[in-house]
Amino acid sequence: MALVPYEGGGGWAARQLHSPSATFRFASRTIRLQQDWRRLGVAAVVWDAAVVLCAYLEMEGIDLRDRSVIELGAGTGLLGIVVTLLGTKEPAGVRALCSTCCSARVTITDRAAALEFLESNVQANLPPDLRPRAVVKELTWGKDLDNFPPGAFDFVLGADVVYLEETFAELLQTLEHLCSEQTVILLSCRIRYERDLKFLKMLRDRFSVYEVHYDSSKDVHIYKAQRGGRKDDF
Repeated sequence: MALVPYEGGGGWAARQLHSPSATFRFASRTIRLQQDWRRLGVAAVVWDAAVVLCAYLEMEGIDLRDRSVIELGAGTGLLGIVVTLLGTKEPAGVRALCSTCCSARVTITDRAAALEFLESNVQANLPPDLRPRAVVKELTWGKDLDNFPPGAFDFVLGADVVYLEETFAELLQTLEHLCSEQTVILLSCRIRYERDLKFLKMLRDRFSVYEVHYDSSKDVHIYKAQRGGRKDDF
C-alpha cells in the first residue's frame, strides 16, 4: 500500500491524519476524500508527497490526454483522481478537439485490503462521464504482474511508496514490468531514512533518474526515471 511509518506526536499534522476527511482543490474542482486511520491506518490518509505530485502535474501543465497512466500504492486515491481530471484538460493555447474519448486512461492500484475504501473515494470525486476512465485494481508489487500488460503505460506514478526496504526489490521488479523505453516514472517522496537513499541508488542502477522538483515547505522530492539514457521532455 501507499504506506509510510507514522511518527507519533500531537499538533496540527497529527490532527490532519486522524481527521475523517480531507479537502483539496485541483483541476478546478473540489476533491473531498474520506480518511480512515482507525480502520486502515497509514493507508487511508493523505500524505504530503501525493499533494506535492498533484500540484506538480498541474503546475507544469503536463499533457495527460490520451495517455495510459498507472498509480502504485494509491491509498486514498487523491493522485489518481487528480490525474483523471487533468487528463481531460487541454494545455493552454490548444483548441479542444475531442471530449472524454481522448481523456487519460488511469489505473489506480493498491493491495486488496485498501481497494473498497479507494474505490469509494474515486467514485465520489469523479463526474459520471469520467468514471469509466479510472479503473481501481489490485496490485501487490512483484506478484501477479501478468495481470498488467508489460510496457503498456506512458506514466507510472507513486507517492510515498518508498519506505520498507524489504519491498524494494519487488517495487523495482514492478516498475521494470510496467515500463517501456518511452515510459516516464514520477516518484514523489520525503527522504526520511538512509534506506530511502539506498532505493534511489537501486533505481539508478536500472533507470536514468533525475530530480525534477523539490518542495522545501513540505520537504518532498519528485524524481523522474526512464529506461536507459533517455531524458525526454514531457
